[in-house]
Amino acid sequence: MSAQPDHAPLTPYAPAAGAPAELLAQLRADRRAERWVPAFKQEWAAALEESRRTFSLAALYEVVQVWQARVASAPAVDAFLDSGRDETGFVDLEEIRSRRR
Repeated sequence: MSAQPDHAPLTPYAPAAGAPAELLAQLRADRRAERWVPAFKQEWAAALEESRRTFSLAALYEVVQVWQARVASAPAVDAFLDSGRDETGFVDLEEIRSRRR
């Protein structure tokens, strides 16, 4: 038997060094800045603490990746909501809650 792995490990996502600062600038310029900037900062602080504890950058990378996806999908979400096809009432949460009782 060989001591070599039988598969190549996946290369983890690693954002550019300036990605968090660029992302924060994008969030500040967005119309949702009042909600998004504090949420990003809170998630970033938690990931930074985890990174210090675990000596891993994975949590920081994940925060950047998730927020980049949110920013990228925001125009599509806005277009959907502006089209009048908002289906927020499609799922009746009260009905779901009453079934659990």
